[in-house]
Amino acid sequence: MAYHHINPSFFLLLLITLSLASNYKIQAEARHFLKITLSELSKPELPHLSEFPEIPKPKLPQLPKPKFSTFPKPEIPMLPKLEFPSISKPKLSTLPKSKIPQVLKKP
Repeated sequence: MAYHHINPSFFLLLLITLSLASNYKIQAEARHFLKITLSELSKPELPHLSEFPEIPKPKLPQLPKPKFSTFPKPEIPMLPKLEFPSISKPKLSTLPKSKIPQVLKKP
């Protein structure tokens, strides 16, 4: 028996060719659907629905309102004011101005 070696790039080429052919078919079908106008389509008629009888609304029973006893409002105790001792601001000493050396100019 003879051994036939098929190049893998052949399968890739075959796959691309088949996908392009199927894509062209989808575009052709879409073009066909665009040609149909809305006047050609008939409106579907819905069957007449019978009227439903009115159902009386149920009445909810009246519940007695509960009576709650009134509670006195709680009093929040006042917090004492805190007194801080006065602190004097520290004085900053002045720093002497530093001398910047001058750069020599090129002749």
